[in-house]
Amino acid sequence: MFTDDTLEDQTILITGGGSGLGLAMAKQFAAVGSNIAICGRTESKLEEAVDEIRATGGHRQVAYYVADVRKYERIQEVFGEIEEDFGEISGLVNNAAGNFLSASEDLTPGGFKAVVDIVLHGSFNCTHIFGNYLLDKQQEGNILNMVTTYSESTGSAFVLPSACGKAGVLAMTRSLAYEWADYGIRLNAIAPGPFPTKGAWERLVPDENFEERFLSKIPARRYGDKQELANLATFLMSDMAPYITGECVVIDGGERLAAGQFNFLDKVAPKDELKDFFAMIKGDDS
Repeated sequence: MFTDDTLEDQTILITGGGSGLGLAMAKQFAAVGSNIAICGRTESKLEEAVDEIRATGGHRQVAYYVADVRKYERIQEVFGEIEEDFGEISGLVNNAAGNFLSASEDLTPGGFKAVVDIVLHGSFNCTHIFGNYLLDKQQEGNILNMVTTYSESTGSAFVLPSACGKAGVLAMTRSLAYEWADYGIRLNAIAPGPFPTKGAWERLVPDENFEERFLSKIPARRYGDKQELANLATFLMSDMAPYITGECVVIDGGERLAAGQFNFLDKVAPKDELKDFFAMIKGDDS
């Protein structure tokens, strides 16, 4: 589907691009032609990431910028530095995030604020600055926001700050997709289910027992592979999807569908036993 020039002539900034899903997207974008800028708070992690991206992207230009997405003025500086280093910027992926498990009654105001500031305010800061950059240049561009499967409709217990922040990012995605469409600026979102990454797994999946229960909720009976998400992101950031805007694409192996009223039955008994039970209810002796 992709060739080594699918994202040719693009320069994409990925926040939180030093590890996990951000790094996976950066490597894939570089492999198919994009120059890459990544930013994050830990310089040593960013340095290692740049080496990995360069190994994937060959001659593509790659650079990192130490920045906290919560600091509006610093993000303004970063966009200026990227323009100076690369000439122009064509795309943004708002990937930086924070999350932790907590009973909501035990949350501190500081804990709630820390997550919402990174997820929602950080995404706004980068989007607002990049949007104005594009408008000033009269240039079209793409913005991709990473949300979650609980951003819409359900929310989620025990991760209240993340649920609130990501719901706000999804609302921002759709609001600006309409408002900025006539400027040629597209905004879309990806809602991943469980994709094992070191940072997230340490905070959200504390032991094997927990992981087994987590996995049992996914109809596909497996976790996502980072390359699958990177492929989806590449498609949405490419010229293959010029008419898609304001969309949130879920990639979760069917996990979100567990809300169906009778879906719990596959946890009660094996499928063969369930089929026998259904036949008995219908009076089917065959």
